[in-house]
Amino acid sequence: MDYLVNLSTLPQDAQSTERMAREGVTIRRALSPELNLIVRWVEARFGDGWASETTIAMARQPPACFIATREQKLLGFSCHEATARGFFGPTGVEESQRGLGVGRALLFASLNDLKAMGYAYAIIGDVGPSAFYEKTVGAMPIPNSSPGVYAGLLKSKFQ
Repeated sequence: MDYLVNLSTLPQDAQSTERMAREGVTIRRALSPELNLIVRWVEARFGDGWASETTIAMARQPPACFIATREQKLLGFSCHEATARGFFGPTGVEESQRGLGVGRALLFASLNDLKAMGYAYAIIGDVGPSAFYEKTVGAMPIPNSSPGVYAGLLKSKFQ
């Protein structure tokens, strides 16, 4: 199911900046020379589909992909405008780094970028952790949104 986020009422994310500084984590927009490194990292951890979406987000100008790093090592990523206009995702954090607020910081980076692009609403496609999105950014389920844009998605490499 897809979820809708009202960007005009997006809460200020007062905790991520301080929390990321404490953890030594930098959240920033990805740079085009990092494309292959980021896409390979995403593919190794989250699969071909997310790697493909990340490639599209990275191809935008400026890239519609934010990354979390510590000591020049990739910890997580978030993309938007990958599968459809106004869509957030995919997003993921290295398993060992989960629970530190990295995913939250990446979510806000992408949603604030969508807001700066002029969107009033963002769609989170095919939501996994719905309670997280509901609590963090007030996301709401979109009725009749399943299977949504991902209907008919190819599942295997060869038919």
